[in-house]
Amino acid sequence: MTTDLNSSYDCANASSDLPNLIAQLDSLRNGSASTAEQQEEMNRLENQIRFIQNKCDIPHSNH
Repeated sequence: MTTDLNSSYDCANASSDLPNLIAQLDSLRNGSASTAEQQEEMNRLENQIRFIQNKCDIPHSNH
């Protein structure tokens, strides 16, 4: 799993990275009370998802 995305990200990994990131985000969203730390992690995941979608020209979903 990529945690440090940058301009050299390999889009060949998007087919496995995106579903993993989305699953992690969904898991956090469906959890109980959201702490500041969980909110920060959700923001990080959302940013990573958007980065991959933009870099790899993948249509955006609702995530």
